[in-house]
Amino acid sequence: MPAEAAESVKSVFPQLEALLPHVQKPIQYVGGELNSTVKDWESCDVRWALMYPDAYEVGLPNQGVMILYEVLNEQQGVLAERTYSVWPDLEALMREHSVPQFTVDSHRPVGAFDVFGLSFSTELGYTNMLTALDLAGIPLESKDRGIDDPVVLAGGHAAFNPEPIADFIDCAVIGDGEQAVLEITAIIRAWKAEGRPGGREELLQRLARTGGVYVPGFYDVEYLPDGRISRVVPNRSGVPWRVSKHTVMDLDEWPYPKQPLVPLAETVHERMSVEIFRGCTRGCRFCQAGMITRPVRERSITGIGEMVDKGLKATGFEEVGLLSLSSADHTEIADVAKGLADRYTEDKIGLSLPSTRVDAFNIDLANELTRNGRRSGLTFAPEGGSERIRKVINKMVSEEDLIRTVATAYGNGWRQVKLYFMCGLPTETDDDVLQIADMATRVIAKGREVSGSNDIRCTVSIGGFVPKPHTPFQWAPQLSSEETDARLQKLRDKIRGDKKYGRSIGFRYHDGKPGIVEGLLSRGDRRLGAVIRAVYEDGGRFDGWREHFSYDRWMACADKALAPTDVDVDWYTTRERGYEEVLPWDHLDSGLDKEWLWEDWQDALDETEVDDCRWTPCFDCGVCPAMDTEIQVGPTGKKLLPLTVKDAGPAPVSSGHTH
Repeated sequence: MPAEAAESVKSVFPQLEALLPHVQKPIQYVGGELNSTVKDWESCDVRWALMYPDAYEVGLPNQGVMILYEVLNEQQGVLAERTYSVWPDLEALMREHSVPQFTVDSHRPVGAFDVFGLSFSTELGYTNMLTALDLAGIPLESKDRGIDDPVVLAGGHAAFNPEPIADFIDCAVIGDGEQAVLEITAIIRAWKAEGRPGGREELLQRLARTGGVYVPGFYDVEYLPDGRISRVVPNRSGVPWRVSKHTVMDLDEWPYPKQPLVPLAETVHERMSVEIFRGCTRGCRFCQAGMITRPVRERSITGIGEMVDKGLKATGFEEVGLLSLSSADHTEIADVAKGLADRYTEDKIGLSLPSTRVDAFNIDLANELTRNGRRSGLTFAPEGGSERIRKVINKMVSEEDLIRTVATAYGNGWRQVKLYFMCGLPTETDDDVLQIADMATRVIAKGREVSGSNDIRCTVSIGGFVPKPHTPFQWAPQLSSEETDARLQKLRDKIRGDKKYGRSIGFRYHDGKPGIVEGLLSRGDRRLGAVIRAVYEDGGRFDGWREHFSYDRWMACADKALAPTDVDVDWYTTRERGYEEVLPWDHLDSGLDKEWLWEDWQDALDETEVDDCRWTPCFDCGVCPAMDTEIQVGPTGKKLLPLTVKDAGPAPVSSGHTH
């Protein structure tokens, strides 16, 4: 942890300011957003630098970082500041002029903080983490860090398998962060108050002993002759064999963010968002988020109303996003949507759901959502093109359901529908994918029929399937990039060749190459640290951005770095795993029972669907007993808010922010 010398934490803004005229979009580096917090350095004894390892425009709206930023800054004697990835143009200038990685809140050097916390929602941010560490002057590998270096902490969905970055992080937290960051803060505060006894090692031991912080350096991985893992064992006493995830049980106790940040530069989402529930029990087998965030915890209807009210007053946004993995599944979504639409009619506040399940969609809900805002396109995600593949992935949507839903939408004045699918799902054939074209043509035909117009569109958007840890598909082989591209080419030819409907169908897809790299990192182990480092040293940055991503660079670095081992890229990606194999993340407990996941994988291969356990008997996935909980479901019977009329007076709008 940094020595407390005041001179070590001066703002680097004077040096940075001279560089800003020479870079693209300098506004993203200046800070000062509405609702941002700057606290006095000397009056705080625990200091966090929080990073979403991507560009400001993607990182600022991230709910996870925004929530932790506010939770920490509310504490007496604790400060949290934010940092984002700098684009290569500024990186080059920072290196040339010795300007370190800085926070946007007060432009303090990241290396001066006690904790450097990174939130990974995707594995493609790993090279950006190394860039930030290097710019901050923090040794890249945890074994080389001293007592004055920050604790490097990983969180977010990708942290459920932190093994590929085990060399670079000091610890990882899996699950919800709100309570975890406060617990970690208390441990660091006590250790510092005692005079930092036992150095960095002692602090990490204290964190590890909680059972909820994973310190990779305290575990040894042993391998079998064929390259598989034989076991993962603690190498210190007092370190648990398995580390558990954190789960916030009562969302109403954590109504964050209360003061959402309003960006100065343009960002990917210009809206205020409220998370209406966490978790999902639909049981889609490909969906890591749905599996690792169980159990379902709903925010109460009154809690949602209060958050929207406060958030709009604090930001001046004109759109509210109702976030969750499947927002239309909230037991009181109809009342929530109607209540909010009624309440903000005069202010023309629009509502949005990120994407809508076909079987949860109804026109009343859709009309409430668009009553005050613009009627944009509707997005549905059938995920699989054929009925058979939808049984494999447990996405129980029939083609009839979809056509009926789309007919209702087109009949009620919508003109644009977007359908999202995946390619490369387990057991998939060319025919499963070609049926996507049949579905799209039926959608257009039905839309023309019910609307009496030819002026309607359907966009088909396709992503490559990547098997993820802690899901029933964690054992599945991944489709090679060549096969993915060939399959999608056939689909494109079929859509384009349709003289009657082809013109009305938009087709967007990603080639299979980024998916292979994501798959490599998602199910990888510690041997991939050398690959990530080699890619970073070769100039790899912003791998989640198509124009910066280089498949050839990743493959060349992987070939070289993995040459001394018994494994290669195909071994990690296109290989099927067996039940007895020790998976790199088996010692990290997501609450799901491995036996249950395996049975669900067998059900997938048998094309057997499983119901949503919110409405049916329990399937013993293991989460509820492990968390000592029951699934939390409404309805509460309450109305949105006891208020009938909104408070008078306009909401504040930040200077310099345009809607």
